[in-house]
Amino acid sequence: MMNDIERVREYLSSGSIGKICLADADLRDADLRGADLKGANLIYADLSGADLYNSDLSCANLTEAFLNNSDLRSANLSGANLSDANLTGAYLNNADLTDADLTDANLSDANLSNADLSGARLNNAYLRGAILKGAILKEAVLVGEDFTGENLAGADLTGADLRGANFRGANLTGVILKNADLRGACMRGAFLRNADLKNSDLRNADLTDAVIAGAILDGAELSDFRK
Repeated sequence: MMNDIERVREYLSSGSIGKICLADADLRDADLRGADLKGANLIYADLSGADLYNSDLSCANLTEAFLNNSDLRSANLSGANLSDANLTGAYLNNADLTDADLTDANLSDANLSNADLSGARLNNAYLRGAILKGAILKEAVLVGEDFTGENLAGADLTGADLRGANFRGANLTGVILKNADLRGACMRGAFLRNADLKNSDLRNADLTDAVIAGAILDGAELSDFRK
């Protein structure tokens, strides 16, 4: 009887991966580099430690899947459902996560450097310790997210929904926050050198002790913000 990894390899070779159910599959440490898993049903699957480098997981259902310490560098996860997934310590460098659903996902200590999360839903996602340097988060939903002390230098958060987000002590050097909604955000002690906040909404935001040298604030809504 074939184990789950052998089943996946057989279906990959036949080109019919999208037709099978891999819910609850045990794919720990599996070598799936470059695999076409587009639209696959991987709900509750255990892919911890799996090698998914450059794989196609677009539109896949990975709800509550285990992807901790997996290699997802350059993987295509656009439109994937990753709600409640465990991505602790995952390598997502240069991954495509556009329009992905990461609601309640655990991304602690994940490497998201240069990843594209444009339009991704990150409501209640846990990002403590995640590396977001150079990440693209255009139009991302990050309401109330905690970025305390995180390094987001050079990240692109154009048009992102960051209402009530916590950036206390965060490194936001050169970050792009054009047209971002930062109402009620806490930016106490944040480093915003050369940040682009053009046309952003900073009403009721707290910028106490924030370093804003060289920041662009043209057109920003600054009523009732604290500095």
